Parts: sequence; structure tokens; C-alpha cells
Amino acid sequence: MKHVAVLKGGWSTERAVSLVTGDAVARALENAGYRVTSIDLQRNLTALLADLTPRPDVVFNALHGRFGEDGCIQGVLEILGIPYTHSGVRASAIAMDKPAAKRIFASVGIRCPEGVEVPVAEAHSAMPAPYVVKPASEGSSVGVLIVPEGDNAAPLKTVDWAFGRNVLVEKYIPGRELTVAVMDGRPVAVTELRPLQGFYDYEAKYTDGKTEHLVPAPVPEAIAAQAMEWARLAHDTLGCRGVTRCDFRYDDAGDPPGTLYMLEINTQPGLTPLSLVPEQAAHIGMDFEQLCVWMVEAARCDS
Repeated sequence: MKHVAVLKGGWSTERAVSLVTGDAVARALENAGYRVTSIDLQRNLTALLADLTPRPDVVFNALHGRFGEDGCIQGVLEILGIPYTHSGVRASAIAMDKPAAKRIFASVGIRCPEGVEVPVAEAHSAMPAPYVVKPASEGSSVGVLIVPEGDNAAPLKTVDWAFGRNVLVEKYIPGRELTVAVMDGRPVAVTELRPLQGFYDYEAKYTDGKTEHLVPAPVPEAIAAQAMEWARLAHDTLGCRGVTRCDFRYDDAGDPPGTLYMLEINTQPGLTPLSLVPEQAAHIGMDFEQLCVWMVEAARCDS
């Protein structure tokens, strides 16, 4: 019987989501016949080493956010020589650094919104409104602010900003929210996300009934094909493995079929009851247990 250690929790802003992901994964793997040890990761390397003794066959990395999907825990597992799910050190680190990832995507022909990385204090003067302010290295839309046209106020002066010294300021793209999961270099499907109010923020992602999911997305065939190809290209260009998910904005105004923009790649998408990757996997006939088993069996080290 293969022994799988599920890493969950941690201390990032996405701890709560990680706990839900980790619990769901642990149940699925136990049902599939694996011996599972769940580890609520603390900021204590000695405790982690103790938790990983005896050594598991595979670590299922169910962590989200900083220290869990930015290459840090991946580096620890590489040193220990334990195979783990999702992307390796380099791909994880680059994907989490949104400005760096955008530069790489642009170099291979993926269209991204115009953007600039600036100190927090300069966010309000980086470009004319409407624009979007987001942390340079966070996930799950944590800390994202949309500044509407005609509003040149300094938005970060009115909030408790705790996401680093620099921010990414991007031109606001009107239109629709799309996402594409990639498994082992193959795009799965295109989902359109329609929040019932506001935009697809943290609350809309993780609160039942806040967002409508349409899969396959009701968009022109050319846009769906472009989204899937760009998701595959982003995954391969960064050297990702396992499962990733790419998010897009589709400006459907003007001449058909409109214009697609890639926002970011997520190397460790959520696996909660409301998450998008399990939904897309189900769309192609793979249930949640099968998805988790596939990820365990595809796990490896980079070294």
C-alpha cells in the first residue's frame, strides 16, 4: 500500500482554503486505498521532518499561497528526495512572481494586460484608471483592487496592505472571466465564471452560490481554442507538471470574436467542492478520486 503524506494548512493568506483542499484530497486517497498521513504544516522545519518520518512514498502538496506554491516547500522536498505533486521549484517560483511570469508569457506570444510593477506608494500614479492593483506574489485574488475610470485616489492608503512592498498595476480589461485547466501538458476545458455581483474575488471563488460556472464556456470557437492553446503554452514554457490552471479575461466588445488576455497561471489550483479543476475533470469523465490518484501517480522530484 502506497503511503501518501498530504501537506495542508500552512501560514499563508490562503490557509483556510488549503485546509479544505487537503481534507478533500485525504478522503479521496483513503477511499482509493492509499495509506494517508495528513500534516498541517507549521513554520517549524524540525516538526516537518518528524512528520515525514517514516518517509512517505509521495507528498501530496495541498498548500496554497506563499511558502506552499512558490518553490519553498518544493525545495525542502527536493532536498529530502521525496516525490511530490504539482510543479517543481523553478516553475513554482516563476509562476508565483506575476511580473516575471508575464514577461515570459509575452516572449512566447501570449497576450497579457499592460502592466507595471511599482512600490505600493506609487500604485495610484502608475497608469490612468481604470486599472487593477494586485499583489505581485499572491493567489486566489487575495488583495486585488479594481480602480474604476475617473478615480485616481490612492486605493492602498485606505486598506491594510500586507502583501509586500511592490504591487502589480494592470490595465483593466472589461468583459468575461475564463479559465482553463491543464493536466500533464494537455488543456482540459474552458470554463466561464459569472459572479452574481462584483468581480471574481476571493469571496466569489469560495462561497457557494456567489458565482455561476459555465463549462464548456459559451464563447466563439476561436476564443476557446486560443485560451486552451495559451494555457498549454504557459504550462510548458514554465516547465510546469501535473495540474495547472490559467485565468483569462475575454473582451467580447468590438469586432467578433473579440480579444483574449491571459492574467496568470496557478500551479496549485484549489481542490475544494467549489474548485474549477475538479469540475473540468468531471466534464471529461474523471471523478475527484480519479483526479487525486492521477496526481499522486504522476508525482516526482526534479532532481
